[in-house]
Amino acid sequence: MNLKHPLPPLNALRAFDALARCGSLRAAAQDLGVVPGAVRQQLQSLEEYFGAALFVRKGGRVTLNAAGLRFADAVGIAFAIVSRAAEEIQQRDRKTRLRLGVPMPMALSWLMPRLPRIHADLPDLEIDVVPVAITRTLADSPDLDAVIAGGEYRPLPDIVATAFMVDAFGPVYSAAGPAPSGTDLDDWLANATALVARDVPYLWDDWFRESGTRPSRFLKRVEIEDLTLAIGAAKAGLGVTIAPRASIEMELASGALTAHFGFAIRPIGFRLCCRAADRKSRTIGLLADWLRREGQAADLA
Repeated sequence: MNLKHPLPPLNALRAFDALARCGSLRAAAQDLGVVPGAVRQQLQSLEEYFGAALFVRKGGRVTLNAAGLRFADAVGIAFAIVSRAAEEIQQRDRKTRLRLGVPMPMALSWLMPRLPRIHADLPDLEIDVVPVAITRTLADSPDLDAVIAGGEYRPLPDIVATAFMVDAFGPVYSAAGPAPSGTDLDDWLANATALVARDVPYLWDDWFRESGTRPSRFLKRVEIEDLTLAIGAAKAGLGVTIAPRASIEMELASGALTAHFGFAIRPIGFRLCCRAADRKSRTIGLLADWLRREGQAADLA
C-alpha cells in the first residue's frame, strides 16, 4: 500500500461503488457516464492498490468476492455520509430533510398521524418517512439517516440509540368479534385462533413471558406473512394477534381492535437509532428531543 496516500483513489472507489450498486460493468458504466473499459481499468487499479483480489472474473462478468462485499458495505456507508454532509451544506439556508426508517405498522398507526404536529413543532425539519421491515437495522440501510426500532433493537457497532418510549404489546382482536367470557384468559386463548406474523414469530412467546401468562395451545394457529397483514387479519375477525400498542394506536382509538386483557411491557423500548458520526447532528437532536416528549406523553396516557 502506498503510505503517502492512505486512502484509495477516489475515481477507483466511485467505480467500485457503482459496480457494487449496479451489479455489472455495463450498468456501472451507464451509472457513471463512462465506457465499461474505463470502469474495468479503475477496478484493476484498486486491486493493484490493495495488492489483493476484490473481484471474481468469469466469462466477461465481474462480481465481488467475499473481501469485495465487505469493502462495498464500508464504501457505501462512507459515500452516503459524504452525500448527506454535502446536502446539509447545500441546504443550510433551507429546510433540513431527514430520511427516517420506521417499521410499517408503527409508521401507519403512530407516526403518520403525528406528522402535522412534528411539522408545526419543528418547522425547519422535513421528514421523509420510509416504511421498513420490523427487523431492519440502520446498518442495512445506507440510504437512511435514522431508524426507529422497537423491542427488536439490538446494539450494533457505530450505531447510537436514544430511548424515547416504552414498547407495550399484547393480544388484540376485532371489536366486532366474540368477546372473552369473563376474565378467564386461559380458556379464551384455548378457544382462539392465534394469528402469528412470520416477521416477528416470537411475539406470542415474548408476551406469555412478560405478562406472566401460562402459554396456551390455542384452538388454531395461522401464520401471516408480516405484522401489518396480521393486524389486518385481526381487524377482519380472523383471530387474535400480538401487536405493539404503537402499531395499532389508530385501530384502538377507532374501536376497530380491542385489547381486553391489556398490554405487557417489552424490556427494550422504542429507540431512535443513528450513526455515531451523526449523533451530534442538529437534525437528529431535534427529532430525538421531540420523540422523547411525545413518548413521555404516550407513556402517561
